Amino acid sequence: MVRGRREMRRIENAMSRQVTFSKRRNGLLKKAFELSVLCDAEVALVIFSAAGKLYEFASSKKLCGGGVESCSLEELHDLEAELERSLSKIRSKKQRKILQEISELKEKESLLLKENALLREKVRTQLLPTAPDQNLIPDDQPNGNMEVETDLIIGRPGTGEAQQQFANSSETSQ
Repeated sequence: MVRGRREMRRIENAMSRQVTFSKRRNGLLKKAFELSVLCDAEVALVIFSAAGKLYEFASSKKLCGGGVESCSLEELHDLEAELERSLSKIRSKKQRKILQEISELKEKESLLLKENALLREKVRTQLLPTAPDQNLIPDDQPNGNMEVETDLIIGRPGTGEAQQQFANSSETSQ
């Protein structure tokens, strides 16, 4: 499949422009990383979005601990401070995302609890009889007046043997 050439002009649709920016930005960052790794080059990339958001990439080996043998004490101190600032930014972003996720989950929990309550009420109204004067016996209170006869009669109904066995069992139980 051949890719078509795109005319270099501003994309008018804001949604398409944002999608294109995201895809091309990620592609550019990936290319910068690949260039730094494959060619052992120092690469720095700074991108500002239309909204003014900053995207950056730096391939400094010093940030990974490489090539610090030749650094002076002052440079090492500056590098440490830079690493601490970067770590602080990362922790701050992580905390914001976690708090946002917790907030979203609490909202979802609230909606699910409300939906659960509505469904319970719907089930109750459907299970209750329409006539209010009927007495319902709750499942947890057994009825003391329930007697059930459990006789087993083997044979075809209407035959003398089956009727005789039934009569004999009735007399012995009394």
